[in-house]
Amino acid sequence: MRIPVTIIGAGLGGLTLARVLHVHGIPVAVYEAESSPSARSQGGMLDIHDYNGQLALKAAGLMDEFHAIVLEGRQARRVLDRDGTVLLDKADDGTGGRPEVQRGELRQILLDSLPAGTVRWGHKVSSTRALGEGRHEVTFADGSTVATSLLVGADGAWSRVRPLLSAATPEYTGTSFVEAYLFEADTRHPGAAKAVGGGMLIAPAPGREIFAHRESGDTLHTYVALAKPQDWFAAIDFTDAAAATARIAEEFDGWAPELTALITDSDTAPVLRPHYALPTGHRWDRVPGVTLVGDAAHLAAPNGEGANLAMLDGAELGKALATHPDDIEAALTEYEQAMFPRSTEVATFEGAEVHGIDSDHNTVHHLIDMINVINEKGEQATQAPN
Repeated sequence: MRIPVTIIGAGLGGLTLARVLHVHGIPVAVYEAESSPSARSQGGMLDIHDYNGQLALKAAGLMDEFHAIVLEGRQARRVLDRDGTVLLDKADDGTGGRPEVQRGELRQILLDSLPAGTVRWGHKVSSTRALGEGRHEVTFADGSTVATSLLVGADGAWSRVRPLLSAATPEYTGTSFVEAYLFEADTRHPGAAKAVGGGMLIAPAPGREIFAHRESGDTLHTYVALAKPQDWFAAIDFTDAAAATARIAEEFDGWAPELTALITDSDTAPVLRPHYALPTGHRWDRVPGVTLVGDAAHLAAPNGEGANLAMLDGAELGKALATHPDDIEAALTEYEQAMFPRSTEVATFEGAEVHGIDSDHNTVHHLIDMINVINEKGEQATQAPN
């Protein structure tokens, strides 16, 4: 395949696609709005699943590099009641299929695997338009343009490529995260550190939840989830860190101090992360010369699958293009026909229905029941004869 592939967005999905194309000798250029790889923080921990994210890394030929950045012990799980009672404490025994890595380190191994110059930094897209016969033009904020016969939108929730395919736009899901960090946790925040343990803590309740992760070094990363309308958050002045922290903590009045400390003892200002999603089952009719991967295609509220699905999208699209080097439309059709149902699949188990935090069923006991059912199903699958 001699036609160069133009990718918009240097996130995990776009970079995985670029790497798989490079492995197969297909020319590619990635255009990214950020000015450099270090222009902003890349977020916290990701669990990379053996049934999607790791498959993408295998296709990219990067499993050794991936294993080198895995944080041992971080698959440990704890579920606490709001009074601090530990109701589930599962150690990381090394047999889980979801090892944890730092998102920034994962992105870096993808960047390092590409030839210099593959990613064109500082290229923020202002618009895209069809030129006819499967060709498209991308215009950047500085006025420069690029025309291409194969355009891939890997540019996230507010994709500038998506309008070429779909009129759908993300809508607020009714929930948001408020993020905080506690540094030198074992010495400076021992109560919170003990509550979190060596991996992840979840303390759920209807309409609210405290989720925390032990990241690299001695850092705790807190995600406070609240089911509130956007107007409620808009009334909080997040430029006043102390006042904003106090207001969020009020929603957990009466909870155990080691849990509320994950909010009130933050060493950083609270950061609001509203959740948006595209319509469930979002899809489009085939448009020659253009497609989407990751959040640009199937943005959903955080569910542990977003980054993994984006990487698998990139890998599967790359493999389809390598399989059909002389028929772009056949490759894009094959990719989309598999991606559409994959992006809407939800693992369901009898007796283990998943509820959002806004549900009355978002309780510790329901969560533990769900985990137990999933574990039992997993054990049965492992023991089943081939």
